[in-house]
Amino acid sequence: MDRKKWIIIGAAAVAFGGVLSLVQDGDDSTDKPTATKSATATTDPADTPSTTPSKPPTGTGVPTPDTAQRAALISALTAVDTGLVTKEDRAVSRARSTCLDIKQGKEASAVQSNTKQRFEGGTVPSLSDDQAAAIVAAVKSSFCS
Repeated sequence: MDRKKWIIIGAAAVAFGGVLSLVQDGDDSTDKPTATKSATATTDPADTPSTTPSKPPTGTGVPTPDTAQRAALISALTAVDTGLVTKEDRAVSRARSTCLDIKQGKEASAVQSNTKQRFEGGTVPSLSDDQAAAIVAAVKSSFCS
C-alpha cells in the first residue's frame, strides 16, 4: 500500500475509535454486562472507599437549600474561609454532594475526607481537617439534617 492509503486508514481508525468511545461513555442502555450491574447492586457504597467525591445525581432526594438555608450555609462557609464562597453556586453544589455522603450513611471520616477534597483547590489551595469538619457541620446545620 502506498503512503496515502495508510494515512486514510489511520485517520478512519482514529475517527472510529473516538466515536466508539463517545458512544460507550454516554451509553446507559441495558447492553452492559449483567454481572457488572449485579456486582454493583450488591456492594454497599458505605463499604467502598471513595477516591473521588461524587456529585449528587438528579433525583437522589438530596435537599437543595431554600433561600434562608442557602444564606446560612454561605455565612457558615465564609466563616471557615472566604475563598470557599467565591462562586456561591459551586459552593452550594459541593455542599449538596457532602449532604449526599451524609444521607448515604458514609462514615464520618469518609464524609470529612470527601468534603476536604471537594472544597480544596482554586481560591482555597488546602484545608485543615478542622476546616473540613466545620464545613460538614455547616452543611448539617443549614439544610442537611
